[in-house]
Amino acid sequence: METGALRLASYNLRKCRGTDGQRAPARVLDVINDIGADVVALQEADMRLGPRPAALPSRMIESHTDFIALPVNTSPVSVGWHGNAILVRKEAKVDAVHRFDLPGLEPRGAVAVDLPELRVVGVHLGLLRSSRQKQLHAIRAHLKTLDERPTVILGDFNEWSRSQGLDPLRDAFEIHAPGRSFHANRPVAALDRIAFTDRFEMRNAGVVQTILSQRASDHLPIWADLRPAVSTP
Repeated sequence: METGALRLASYNLRKCRGTDGQRAPARVLDVINDIGADVVALQEADMRLGPRPAALPSRMIESHTDFIALPVNTSPVSVGWHGNAILVRKEAKVDAVHRFDLPGLEPRGAVAVDLPELRVVGVHLGLLRSSRQKQLHAIRAHLKTLDERPTVILGDFNEWSRSQGLDPLRDAFEIHAPGRSFHANRPVAALDRIAFTDRFEMRNAGVVQTILSQRASDHLPIWADLRPAVSTP
């Protein structure tokens, strides 16, 4: 990774159930450790029903990695909110965490963390394009209520088109799909993406396609190296 860049990653865990049918959170953590990210947005980090117990327990994250899961959860047995969680390095300075309620036919929400000079928003958008667009508008509205700072939105956008469906972001964000991330066994769609404001420039990005990541979930993780944009006089 280039000096001065920040590596951000996103990973849909599928509740830690791999393509081999095994639920193996330790395997997921091995994949996360190999990315070398500073911040990781997770989707489907909790089970779906009842009190939504963590599929990837916080205690395992803290004992098997150099990350902590931020307190975005509202249930004591969950690691995330609506399945969304954010991991940061244990030494990271965190200014605030946020939860954004999102509209749509399915219950959805986004989570965010404010770090010095940076806001990261983790998302798992809906299955219908009409819902996704409403959710993106809602995220923009939530962001307007917060202090202004360079912002990155990343996660499972659930958008199959490479050119349509994400219009609510395009006036203020550059949207990048690092590559095909779904299905892990045979990637055909770039569902996982990253969007960032013009205060950043992307130096590198990619999809983690290894033997381990192809087994750990039905999505492959994505990552991007961002650094502050150099302003010209």
